[in-house]
Amino acid sequence: MSRKRHQTETERSDNTGSGTPTRTAKRGGEVPAVTVQRLSKQFGKKQALCDVSLTIEPGEIVALIGASGSGKSTLIRHVAGLERGTGPFCCIEVFGRRLQERGRLSRDARSIRRDVGVVFQQFNLVGRLPVMTNVLVGVLGRIPGWRGTLGWFSAAEKHMAMRALARVGIAETARQRSSTLSGGQQQRAAIARALVQGAKLLLADEPIASLDPASAKRVMETLVDINRSDGITVMVSLHQVEYARRYCPRTIALRDGAIAYDGPSTALTPAFLRDLYGEASEELILPEGDFVEPPAARPVRPQRAEPAFATI
Repeated sequence: MSRKRHQTETERSDNTGSGTPTRTAKRGGEVPAVTVQRLSKQFGKKQALCDVSLTIEPGEIVALIGASGSGKSTLIRHVAGLERGTGPFCCIEVFGRRLQERGRLSRDARSIRRDVGVVFQQFNLVGRLPVMTNVLVGVLGRIPGWRGTLGWFSAAEKHMAMRALARVGIAETARQRSSTLSGGQQQRAAIARALVQGAKLLLADEPIASLDPASAKRVMETLVDINRSDGITVMVSLHQVEYARRYCPRTIALRDGAIAYDGPSTALTPAFLRDLYGEASEELILPEGDFVEPPAARPVRPQRAEPAFATI
């Protein structure tokens, strides 16, 4: 079903003619945290991303939603510098620094990645190592290689790791093997690792997909807390729309590798999702009773007056 695209005063259509709205407003001279322009990606004959353009401002917490295969994880991996785009005009910038362009990573890619923390669905912790050691991995990009090889961390770095674990509510697990933690605890340890890294941008790829509702709630509350308290920009892909509505003022919806909606999360009603995804919308809506309602929280950022629609 075709929808007329609306634009707010902080949005414009990409002047290259892609038709996908991008945000260019800069508050107080700040550069955007993430800028993606005309990003495409093809795996064999499969078009994973198609001419995606978007902008995320510093301090935002933004949800990515979409049915399976819509391109959420692929987009996050590109912003993290883990994949290279295949579009002839694609470009990705992080805090104003060029990460990749036309399928090639920039010379500064490694330096840029130091400011980008990534939290994966499968935690990526080494199970046989203590939680503290896994969290200290976050400093490896900022210390000499020989110290990382020997596993030699300073007292200040260990103190920083303990503060991060306390911040996410699992300080008591510091000496435990990571394999003994619950799924929710392991995910919070991964977030603590990003804090130790000193990330200014946190990319979370379906961090609650394999968690029970109570653990999912705690992980989302942790992401919101570091966004509000530290000003860390968060981009989180979610398979459950209820969490996007509750925790993220803005949602970007992907369909078949393209942006189908970009606007307030409050618009994501079941009827809207059915209109957008058809039968596939059922996998985005949790069965009644599976969502744990957290206490009401103040909004992180003001809602935009009008959503932006891509022509479908």
